[in-house]
Amino acid sequence: MPEHQQRQITDEQFHDATLIWNYHQMGHELTPCDAAIGLGSHDLGVATFAAELYKADLFPVLVFSGGNSPTTAARFPRGEAVHYREHALSLGVPDTAILVEPNAGNTGHNVTYSRALLAEHGYEPKTLLLISKPYMERRAFATCRKLWPEVAVICASESLKFDDYVQSIGDEKLVIDMLVGDLQRVIEYPKQGFAIKQNVPADIFAAYERLLSRGFDGRLLK
Repeated sequence: MPEHQQRQITDEQFHDATLIWNYHQMGHELTPCDAAIGLGSHDLGVATFAAELYKADLFPVLVFSGGNSPTTAARFPRGEAVHYREHALSLGVPDTAILVEPNAGNTGHNVTYSRALLAEHGYEPKTLLLISKPYMERRAFATCRKLWPEVAVICASESLKFDDYVQSIGDEKLVIDMLVGDLQRVIEYPKQGFAIKQNVPADIFAAYERLLSRGFDGRLLK
């Protein structure tokens, strides 16, 4: 069995990871928007939740955006957006409500390519719902505010606690690596012009540094 599957995290590591998990979520109130984007990833729960929100009449049109990455190619061989669409169709979302953007390779691409696709189909949204993995909300928000400042952004994800998400993925080390990696991007991407700056409270940054020091570094920027 691989080492990361055997590892049991300590109470301190669980506490630190939960702090970062909660920080990544924006806590936005969901209200009807002009359009939605489902951000591609390894997590099919994004498509499931997008279907649920569509059925709740929160938006009329939904873009699924995403090509492939090393972490999703095996799971979604035809591309993230394509598999998301198929899943949403199986849950009752009509094909006429879905646009597929199959080329995005990062969050910036998700936003810019989806914006162009919406415009191509006659949509110029003033309000936008971004649907993502729970721990990607803040980075998605910061990226969209940088690249599409004219639109009002609401972030949404499945309502899951950290320990429930770990159980759904089945790999504590992997999930904490991803939490830490996304926080590094929240910190570093504004310096590179990819996102707006987000305040990182002292307790969140301390938790981040403790987890880094304990080897949760598998999803850091190269």
